[in-house]
Amino acid sequence: MTAMSGLSHVDPDGAVRMVDVGDKPLSRRRAVARATVLMAAETVARLGELPKGDALTTAQLAGIMAAKRTSELIPLCHPLPLTAIDVRLAIVPAGVEIEATAETTAQTGVEMEALTAASVAALTVYDMAKAIDKTMVISDITLVEKTKEALPKRVKRSDLTRGGTGSAQ
Repeated sequence: MTAMSGLSHVDPDGAVRMVDVGDKPLSRRRAVARATVLMAAETVARLGELPKGDALTTAQLAGIMAAKRTSELIPLCHPLPLTAIDVRLAIVPAGVEIEATAETTAQTGVEMEALTAASVAALTVYDMAKAIDKTMVISDITLVEKTKEALPKRVKRSDLTRGGTGSAQ
């Protein structure tokens, strides 16, 4: 972070920059985000039979696809090698609750991928049902968990791709 701004994506002259994470060690990272789509009870009852198709399955796939493209959508976000993405949608009386989990082994966090997955899944539910419900509201897009676990010493990325432990002989 710069002393002047307190923001890691702003250089001392006030220009935006992508943070250099090259010297940071690899670690296991996990983030969970949630979003809610509020809608009429009649819409909730029709989510599986909308004119555009099954809203929940389509939204799940859209969330997964979006997480994989986060760095293309958020200008200063690092492209990450995602190891897992899980998007779950649950029908509740007030609408649809979405939970997205993203995981990686990298030098920076994966929260933007989880938030992007939850957001795009919510937007997809909205898009799928907008023809029958003009009162829907997307709300409560929030990061609910972020974890970082150090890897054992001497782990190299090449060890991870071969399934090795990275321990010395």
